[in-house]
Amino acid sequence: QVQLVESGGGLVQAGGSLRLSCAASGSIFSINAMAWYRQAPGKQRELVARITSGGTTNYVDSVKGRFTISRDNAKNTVYLQMNSLKPEDTAVYYCNALLVPSLRDILRNYWGQGTQVTVSS
Repeated sequence: QVQLVESGGGLVQAGGSLRLSCAASGSIFSINAMAWYRQAPGKQRELVARITSGGTTNYVDSVKGRFTISRDNAKNTVYLQMNSLKPEDTAVYYCNALLVPSLRDILRNYWGQGTQVTVSS
């Protein structure tokens, strides 16, 4: 059983910063990519940032220059440093991992439970 546990969400004023963490635990053979998605009320879930096992990153245009994704492969943990936050960043942020649970298994997709980020104006 694989679990993704997020932490670090909360309420912050516009211009402030937050750091999200997501730790993957359980039966994990290898992790391919890890990512952060977000979903605002009434909107579809969107990819915010993604990082591969080799460290290649990509971001949605709206967060480029403000958010930084990183990972600690030894800890199976991914981080999202969010700076210069704006009210439009308000959403539930979900951790995502593409990983192989065991040696003879296939690549599978896992989600965390989500953490609320609220940015006040």
